[in-house]
Amino acid sequence: MRLFIALPLEGEIARALSSVQDGFRRAGIKGNYTRPENFHLTLAFVGEYGNPDAVLDAMSAARPEPFRVALDGLGAFDGVRWAGVTVPESLFSYVRRLRHELSVAHIPFDGKKFTPHVTLIREPSRDGIPAIAVPRASNEIEGVSLMRSDRGKSGVIYTEIGFVK
Repeated sequence: MRLFIALPLEGEIARALSSVQDGFRRAGIKGNYTRPENFHLTLAFVGEYGNPDAVLDAMSAARPEPFRVALDGLGAFDGVRWAGVTVPESLFSYVRRLRHELSVAHIPFDGKKFTPHVTLIREPSRDGIPAIAVPRASNEIEGVSLMRSDRGKSGVIYTEIGFVK
């Protein structure tokens, strides 16, 4: 199973992210657009791992709490266009605790620095970011999701397999 730990982004933020994607489309940028139901903020990418219960235990041991997140600008790296997300210091603390608990449990994960962002487009048809206004949007996030990633006929399908409040 290909797993990752994330904050799902719905409601006001998802609508704002969709409007930014619409701006990219109006600017003529083609690419692999993230479907709105797949908007999320990745906290730790586990990858192929067959014991989701152990991952859920680590998520619980790290003691998540509610977080308020807000959109904050656009950026680009490695063939990806993304929206930045402002998060409280308490989320950075949770990510540190989470990664510690994953390590203690010998659960592999990608140790890249946590950079709060939401992928909007992969492999855009051209470089640069058009001048698109990012709507003000924020959401209260009540917990953390363990997600499974599968390839389907119409793209990547993310399925929540566990949630920790």
